Amino acid sequence: MIAVTGPRQSGKTTFCRQLRPTYQYLNMELPENQQYAREDPHQFLQRYQGGVILDEVQNTPELFSYLQYYTDQRNLPGEYILSGSQHFLLLEKITQSLAGRISIFNLLPFSVEELKGSLWERQTWEEYLWTGFYPRIYEREIAPPDFYADYLQTYIERDVRQLLNVSNLVLFRSFIAACAGRVGQLLNLTQLSADIGIDVKTVKSWLSILEASFIVYRLPPWFRNFNKRIVKTPKLYFYDTGLAAYLLGIRSDTDLETHFARGALFENFILNEVLKNHLNAGERPQIFFWQDSNGHEIDLLLDKVVRQSIVEIKAGKTIQPDFFKNLRLFQKLNPTTSDSWLVYGGDQMQLRTDATVLTWRDLGQLTGV
Repeated sequence: MIAVTGPRQSGKTTFCRQLRPTYQYLNMELPENQQYAREDPHQFLQRYQGGVILDEVQNTPELFSYLQYYTDQRNLPGEYILSGSQHFLLLEKITQSLAGRISIFNLLPFSVEELKGSLWERQTWEEYLWTGFYPRIYEREIAPPDFYADYLQTYIERDVRQLLNVSNLVLFRSFIAACAGRVGQLLNLTQLSADIGIDVKTVKSWLSILEASFIVYRLPPWFRNFNKRIVKTPKLYFYDTGLAAYLLGIRSDTDLETHFARGALFENFILNEVLKNHLNAGERPQIFFWQDSNGHEIDLLLDKVVRQSIVEIKAGKTIQPDFFKNLRLFQKLNPTTSDSWLVYGGDQMQLRTDATVLTWRDLGQLTGV
């Protein structure tokens, strides 16, 4: 059995149907399908077998224990493909009922690698960043501000109401915008609570909803004490920079030229591309950042158990000498580091003594894709 999870509108349905075009397809958001599955799950799974896609299957959690029974009985690998946009509901039920019987894949919106050579390829990272990567934007040629306005309304009205009883949706919208203003920053729950006017318990609850529905994620710090105090607070990032840019009032790629969040959004953009490249290759990367109490920081660290790859991320389009200073420091503190990379907003690859310099277009070399 296969489960495909990811944000709404990331292309899960299209992916599943193209992966197995001969499979029967059922959208479990339809009331009649939900009613059938709940009232007579045995008959439902006896009727739909031999290759079935159950889309938005988290709407019928009662079905999971029956899926376990029929999967064990029939022993047909890949008979069912499950998809869902509500990450924690789906995985909670999978953990309870289908552990050891299912492979889980995360499908995020398009990556730069996927768009290369297509009619939808963009020429600058600023264009990609503010446009975002949701397939519908490209397929339907929707202006990003129009898409994200509708996306937010749909998300708040449907998913938030279903996942959590949020009484003040206007305040929740302000909370999402406040998270966008903190992209790339250490996550301070107390400060976020004070700025929005809600208690810390509510901040934690609302943040868990944003994470569960693939809106934001936390990048954990890498712990290794080099006889210094190490920051142990995660950073906050968005799964799609287009949504973050929209929430920050960015309405064109030229707005990024002087925007205060330019560097943080570029960092978010690069992290997302590294994450997508790994996930699309069927890998689950161990990604972190590192920062000490003196402010020395490595933007991205890929931990490969016996060695680490460290990455400095700079939005600037001209390579500056100080771009390499934190890479050199970390190499001195941790001599086992195997690879050092600088990813920047320019267009020239270089081999330097301190690092391999990559442009934002060439992240495949970093991830091996």
